[in-house]
Amino acid sequence: MKAFNKYIILPLMGSLLVLTSCNDFLDREPLDEVTPDKYLWSDSELASYAVKHYSFNTHGGWNIGTWGEDNHTDNQATANAANRWIPGQWKVAETIKHSDDPWNFDAIREANYFLGVVIPRYESGQIKGDQKKAGHYIGEVYFQRAWQYFNKLQTFGDFPISKTTLPDEIGALTEASKRMPRNEVARFIIEDLDKAIALLTNNPDGGKNRITKNVALLVKSRVALYEASWLTYHKGTNRVPGGPGWPGTATGINLDAEISYFIAECKKAAAEVADNIKLADNNGLKVGNPYFAQFSDLSLEKYPEILMWRAYNLVDFGIRHSATFYIRTGGNTGFTRQFVETFLCTNGKPIYASPDLYKGDKSILDVKKNRESRLQLFMMTPGEVLSNITTLKDTLALAPNIIAKEETRPVTGYMLRKGLSDNWYRDGDTSIEGCPIFRAAEAYLNYMEASCIENGGNSIDNKAAIYWKAIRDRAQLPDYQITIDATELSKESDWAVYSGGVQVSKLLYCIRRERRCELMEEGFRMNDLKRWRALDQLKNYQIEGVNLWGGNLKNMYPVLGANGQPTGASRLIPEGMPNANVSNSQNSDYLRPYQVVKSGNLAYDGYNWCDAHYLNPISMQHFRITATNPDDGSTSVIYQNPGWPLQSNAGAIGYK
Repeated sequence: MKAFNKYIILPLMGSLLVLTSCNDFLDREPLDEVTPDKYLWSDSELASYAVKHYSFNTHGGWNIGTWGEDNHTDNQATANAANRWIPGQWKVAETIKHSDDPWNFDAIREANYFLGVVIPRYESGQIKGDQKKAGHYIGEVYFQRAWQYFNKLQTFGDFPISKTTLPDEIGALTEASKRMPRNEVARFIIEDLDKAIALLTNNPDGGKNRITKNVALLVKSRVALYEASWLTYHKGTNRVPGGPGWPGTATGINLDAEISYFIAECKKAAAEVADNIKLADNNGLKVGNPYFAQFSDLSLEKYPEILMWRAYNLVDFGIRHSATFYIRTGGNTGFTRQFVETFLCTNGKPIYASPDLYKGDKSILDVKKNRESRLQLFMMTPGEVLSNITTLKDTLALAPNIIAKEETRPVTGYMLRKGLSDNWYRDGDTSIEGCPIFRAAEAYLNYMEASCIENGGNSIDNKAAIYWKAIRDRAQLPDYQITIDATELSKESDWAVYSGGVQVSKLLYCIRRERRCELMEEGFRMNDLKRWRALDQLKNYQIEGVNLWGGNLKNMYPVLGANGQPTGASRLIPEGMPNANVSNSQNSDYLRPYQVVKSGNLAYDGYNWCDAHYLNPISMQHFRITATNPDDGSTSVIYQNPGWPLQSNAGAIGYK
């Protein structure tokens, strides 16, 4: 076989073939030294295979864990800006390390292998053991294939659909490399999830540490809402099938019919979860509050709202994380001023409509006065007791350590609290609190948004109203209509006021606000902004944090003398001075984490957006190995995403 044939397999078979021949690779089984005639014949073997391929983001290593997944958005900021906010700096790669390459097909191939081998055995009754359990594990693998494809959909949009392991033939491999329209990819994901739902139970061995029917229903609603909203707001662009300049070839796509289909699928799946899973109670307390505890208890199994979580065990298995340690110190993240100002006052009105309640931001304590319960629960309060263990009473400092080392810095001064444990692990990665993966509140929010889109942004149905009331009641807020009536879109700094550069309805925006506040820290924000097309208008947008120079914080970082008393000097060194560690007051009273140093800082003038960044570029290696002329990417059966060049080390078209 020619070397050319070997490399055309790469995008679909997902492994670098440097040290093996083409035939050697194709003959290799996914599990080391396991052959199909000896494995996957019992329910226990199916269970092991399925759990081995779990690929959910959970806490791990020396970092703040999943609580940092909203970094680099208008919700949270780190010490360094991401290159996606600097047009021209995100570049097309020539190659990407295989394990890091989002075009990697390994997990899809593994799922295809399993389904191809196991389904015939299952349908003919050859699987040993409990048949219901065997069916559940098959459902898990259908779910995992859908999960992998959803990640591809969010990353690339159009994508090849591979349902089986592929023959070692150039024609078949080339054909299978072709990207399919994103709506067809989304329909395929829904199809796999429906198969999973039909097989999964809600009480598998392992409880909610394993995929369940409720999880599949929730993810189905997520996928359907994602595609419905993407098609709605990106319609008329080259990022939807059939749009002007779209690089695909399919014709006759009825986008309105596709949107209606996905809206209906979202509502149906979301309602099945929301109608059967109650939200956790919020008693307003910081200790002994089920709403707060479900994010950081040692076991999350007892919380109905948690549909799936990951358990840790330090003593027996050495499985631990450090998320709770970094929450306590700051963890190189922090809420933005813009996000904090989105939270309502206790009267259900925005801060600008509550002059009698909102106390301003001259101190963090003032910011939190008379504000809704989610801000109270999930953002730190200076001086609060974090752990009241008899032998170790841990109290937060009165001023956030905004000049700490980057790893532990509370970057904006507004510190995260969701995920905080009653235990303070001073030794770092010895935390064993459970990590939530899916929770039912999302289903409520998905249904609400789908209903609003379905009605053109002008109304929601009765079921959506019931779900919204439940979310509001749990947040201890009054009727949502009070918020809608008091909202002035021109006074909102939230990017989600816009879709395609145009303001949305107040109703739709308030649903987006509810989603933003309820799902804080949980990694939804960037994908939400992309599917809403809420980034078009961004130009020189400055991320800000606490009021540093216009309030009481500026005096809370004194230099101490040998006697431990203040010398009159400050540890704060504003931008423009040698060894600066904070932004200066000439630019803003508010702390600006990306204006601490000007020289060589491409993010100094703020966040900017270009349309190409709504989708990732495909690295050049994938064009070369699927092209008739490897030196000419345009001869590949794969097409590049809109706005990205067929050239390595180049930024989006039109940007240097």
